[in-house]
Order: sequence, then C-alpha cells, then structure tokens
Amino acid sequence: MQHPGNKPVSQEPALLNFLTSWFRNPKTVGAIAPSGPVLSRAMAAIVDPALEGPIVELGPGTGPVTAALLERGIDPKRLVLVEYDKDFCASLRRRFPEVNVVEGDAFALDATLGAHAKPPLAAIVSSLPLLNFAQEQRQKLIEISMRLLRPRAPFIQFTYGANSPLPVASPLYETSASKRIWRNLPPARVWTYRAK
Repeated sequence: MQHPGNKPVSQEPALLNFLTSWFRNPKTVGAIAPSGPVLSRAMAAIVDPALEGPIVELGPGTGPVTAALLERGIDPKRLVLVEYDKDFCASLRRRFPEVNVVEGDAFALDATLGAHAKPPLAAIVSSLPLLNFAQEQRQKLIEISMRLLRPRAPFIQFTYGANSPLPVASPLYETSASKRIWRNLPPARVWTYRAK
C-alpha cells in the first residue's frame, strides 16, 4: 500500500545521485546500484507493523527500502532514516517529506538518534555496507542496536557476501538468514538478528 504523501518518483535522478555518491566515496556507499525491489521488499517483510515503537533505517541511500517499508503500511512518522551522505539526505527529504531523516553516523547510533527515536525500537533495517568496515565497528553497532531494540525485535541486514557480516552466535541475539535473492543485482542475502 502506498502511503498518502509519498508518491512514487522517477528512479533516474535517484540512480544518478547514487552513482555520484558511489564515485565520491565507495566505502560508505558500498555498491554501484541501489537495492532492487525484490531485495527491498524482502527486508521490509520482516518488519512487523503491529510492533510498537520507532523503526530506524540505516544507510537508506536513495530510499528503495524506505519505499518498501511505506508500501508495507508503515506509518511514515514512525520511520527514522540515518544517512551519512548529505546529498542523499536532501534527496530523501524531498522524496519522503513525512519521514524523519537524520544526517549522522550510524556507527554511533545512540548519539546520532538522540531525541529522534525513543527506545525501545520496533526494528532496525540496515543497508550499510558492513563488510567495508572493521569488525570492531560492526560489533559496536550491533551491541548498541541490541540495547535500543525491544525483545524479539529484528536488526535486518543485507549483504552480497557469502557469510553473515556479524557474528552468527551471540548471547545478545538469535540469527537467521534468507535464501540468496538472485533477482537482485548483485545477488544478496538478508540476515536477521533478533534481540533476546
């Protein structure tokens, strides 16, 4: 379902913006094209709209997963997008005027969110290119995230890699993975880490 006030827009300017940002900083963008619709819908499908609390999206880029979350029926006022790239932030604010876009560092998530999202969170949906970052940064991110999430709420992460970008075994969460999504370019897998 398309939420009122969030009309679909042409993907051509979004793709150009994505490529420009990738050329400027490939480490933080992580791919040469945005997530495809099949991958975006697979990530959004894990979010339970009935679970109370804010839903935080990390690294939304040009907004394909944001669009999928809204199509799933998530109230845009519940969505908080944390994006590091200022050009992406400007584009997201134009495309999704009812969604809260926060320019900041996802790896310092508690400080970045501040008053923008009051825990416990209902979900964290991440398109961050985690494999481009040090294991210590990834570990810090998942530890902060688990503190912010309500019990059984998911941290959802996709990866192009063969293995989980976060430790599979942890006292903080339970881990599951989707089958490889071949209809995405490149093929990807969605990993879900549920807070204990």
